[in-house]
Amino acid sequence: MAMALRVTISMFLVLSGAVAQSVTESKVDKFDVGVVLDLGTTVGKVARTSITMAIEDFYTVHPNYKTRIVLHIRDSMSDDVQAARAVLDLMENCNVQAIIGPQKSSQAVFVSALGNKYRVPIMSFTATSNALSSRSLPYFIRATANESAQVNSITSIIKTYGWKEVVPIYIGNYYSGGFVPQLVDVLEEIDVHVPYRSVIDQSATNEEITKELYKLMTMQTRVFVVHLPPSMASLLFINAKEIGMISEGYVWIVTDRVANLIDSLNPSVVEAMNGAGALGIEFYVPESTQLDNFTIRWYMRSRNDHPNDPTLKLSIFGLWSYDTIWAVAQGAEKAKVTKTVNRRPPASKNCTSMEMIEISRNGPAVLNEILQNKFEGLSGYFDLSGGQLQASKFQIINIVGQARRVIGFWAAEDGISQQLNQRRSNITTNLKVVIWPGESTNVPRGWEIPTNGKKLKVGIAIGGAYPSFIDADVDSFTGLIKASGLAIDVFEEAVKILPYALPYEYVVFNTTENVSSSYDDFVYQVFLKKYDIAVGDITIRYNRSLYVDFTLPYTESGIAMVVPVKESMNKDTWIFLKPMTPGLLFGTIVLFIYTGIVIWLLELLGNNKNIHRPVPQQIATMTFFVLFEEKNKGKRVMSRIVLVIWLFFLLVLKSSYTASLTSMLTVQQLQPTVKTIEELLKNGEYVGYGRGSYVKGLLEELGFDISKIKPHSTPEDIHDALSRGSKNGGIAAFVDEIPYIKLFLAEHCNGYTMVGPIYKAAGFGYAFQKGSPITGDISQAILNVTGGNTIIQIEKKWMGDQNNCQHVGIISGSGRLTFDSFAGPIIATGVASTSSIVVALIIYLCKKKQVEAENCDTEPVSPAEEIIDHRDEVCQWQEETGARQTHDHTKKLMRNGSLVIYRGQRIPGPQIQQQEYDITWP
Repeated sequence: MAMALRVTISMFLVLSGAVAQSVTESKVDKFDVGVVLDLGTTVGKVARTSITMAIEDFYTVHPNYKTRIVLHIRDSMSDDVQAARAVLDLMENCNVQAIIGPQKSSQAVFVSALGNKYRVPIMSFTATSNALSSRSLPYFIRATANESAQVNSITSIIKTYGWKEVVPIYIGNYYSGGFVPQLVDVLEEIDVHVPYRSVIDQSATNEEITKELYKLMTMQTRVFVVHLPPSMASLLFINAKEIGMISEGYVWIVTDRVANLIDSLNPSVVEAMNGAGALGIEFYVPESTQLDNFTIRWYMRSRNDHPNDPTLKLSIFGLWSYDTIWAVAQGAEKAKVTKTVNRRPPASKNCTSMEMIEISRNGPAVLNEILQNKFEGLSGYFDLSGGQLQASKFQIINIVGQARRVIGFWAAEDGISQQLNQRRSNITTNLKVVIWPGESTNVPRGWEIPTNGKKLKVGIAIGGAYPSFIDADVDSFTGLIKASGLAIDVFEEAVKILPYALPYEYVVFNTTENVSSSYDDFVYQVFLKKYDIAVGDITIRYNRSLYVDFTLPYTESGIAMVVPVKESMNKDTWIFLKPMTPGLLFGTIVLFIYTGIVIWLLELLGNNKNIHRPVPQQIATMTFFVLFEEKNKGKRVMSRIVLVIWLFFLLVLKSSYTASLTSMLTVQQLQPTVKTIEELLKNGEYVGYGRGSYVKGLLEELGFDISKIKPHSTPEDIHDALSRGSKNGGIAAFVDEIPYIKLFLAEHCNGYTMVGPIYKAAGFGYAFQKGSPITGDISQAILNVTGGNTIIQIEKKWMGDQNNCQHVGIISGSGRLTFDSFAGPIIATGVASTSSIVVALIIYLCKKKQVEAENCDTEPVSPAEEIIDHRDEVCQWQEETGARQTHDHTKKLMRNGSLVIYRGQRIPGPQIQQQEYDITWP
């Protein structure tokens, strides 16, 4: 309701406000409030006008309140001591119950301590330093956004554009002491490097600022976060424009301290920032009719208050000061202050003026009401809970010309977006188009190789075992270093692909000068900033990545071993068993027996006459079925299905067996003398490694005794050691990275082969300083080089044609037939056999139950009638055996147990008593 009433406020408020303050003290209680501002500054002048209008507006809206704020304004004159003196005067002589101000964080540090001691709330709408904490100073209230609140918004901008290096520019005092460390910590979380912190003295001259800017020009980083007060920022941008730092490729980001006052800066400063295309962070103020009406009245009032000054601009500090007065006035009314407000502490004999200051009795109640009070102010939702203004929304501006463009917003819950309450989208950037320095719309890369700076120092390690990878010579006339090798060619090809010039010079790191030096020492030189880049056959390892950044690998990865090969002809007596592994052989035998049993049972249940024989004949029949796939002798369909699947398995197995056995009998093979690393360990063989390589530590981890590990420096040394063998003072295998082994086999193709890889490795790469922006570009260029024909030509140049050597390929298994290779047919055969026997058993049991049921329902018959009922069986038997009748219409049958006897021949039939009958056939 208060905001609605403010719409009706007009020019008569000046008069009505004066009348309101003339009310007698018998009707209202006076509430003294001190105001300490730098009245000579723009912020001080803007705030004084806003504070005066706030008092008038508040008591016009609330004429019935029983408290009235009485202002006591003091000028701190931009001096910390003067600010402290002004606060002491207000507490001692004016008995103030609250103080608005002071303006600077350095002033507020001491003043807030006084407020905490005498229980007087200190409310500053401009002091943003993290050194002022409500935990240690509960009576200090920050009626402005904490400077750390904008850290996340600045970080989001940097992350959005993908910049990898940032340099903050700030004053090293209370004003910036907490902001920059927190900014650095948050940037590190998103992998953004801060290579340098530019600290400018508060009293720095133009010459000192220019010197610092020249220092920044010699660095690669082109993204700067300016966290300076407006006066220092003005000098910075004017000097930066003079020396050419306001040009294409640079990025300037100013914090809210400058962005909030951009309209109030000197025109020359705004002009310099216009060329800079700076980005700024400022507190978001929602638009409203109340704000528009107040702005009109404020400009009219400001001209009257400061007639001799240029037209001032209403800033966020004017709005915060206005809302602060409303918060104090409401708190004073709700706290129900008393007239006897203070109590004087006990005085000592030699008391000072500070000891005579009375402790406020209303302070705790007023403080509590101010912290609990929340309302919609001119600046937005005004919430001081927690001892500071809860700010969660900022707007991002692009300073262009004399105006500023809002290009987006940042909110704690949504991050960066072009409009408020807009969720993040899949587009590349959530900000509008930015006009960058040089009036360019192309997003700066964020770093450049300085043209007037030093060349990049590229370290190269020489003295290794394989100069084909990297080597260097010094020109005797010019003294320049000329590098060569596979690693150099790949690096130089990658540099050619970069979209910008990369000036560099080679610096030699000689590993032969110091016996104890290794590639770890070489890479560590990059961390020590002796080299910008380390180029060579450098293995990408975890422990090295802790202090340097690596590019993508440019070689094949892995560790293998090179061993001698031996010629062998297979003359083993039992060679016919070698094509199949024991597992496959045992599995085939088991499946053979199981399939035979299944088929025998299927035929038995189907009354196959071949089954009703002596046991030896049944076993022979079963074997005959399975071994020779005689599906025609199987009477049941299920038996034939099982035989077909078994036939398929045998066909595949016989073909594979034949091919494998033929290869073993006819082909002369080259077999490695050692096939696994475990074989070396088991036999206690000597192994070799490249001198200075980390492979030595790996071999020790695998279990090799240190006395069994020998270093070697050159391919000739390795060849000699492998030729002599482990028993003659040499080695049984040489373990190294695959690129080295390929290079060795290129020179010594005959007699050796590669076994492995036995260990996984990341490959060779180039090392850069941590956070270097060039790393990503070089990695992309390496992908371009290694993904095409270029790398093939480079490898042919330094390693020769690998296709000419037959033993470069990796030796793997023996090629024998394994159980896993035939798992499919074996499972299919087993499932078919098991399913068939289950189905057959079910059918048999069902038929048996049916026959038993029929026998129970049939009347008894004479044996003769029973025999007559089985004459069809006799006829079937005659057809099968070809027997003839001796009598035209009479046959003589005899039952003997379960068989029917016909003229001495046995015929299947039901079991009846043993008798003879003369039966006349119809």
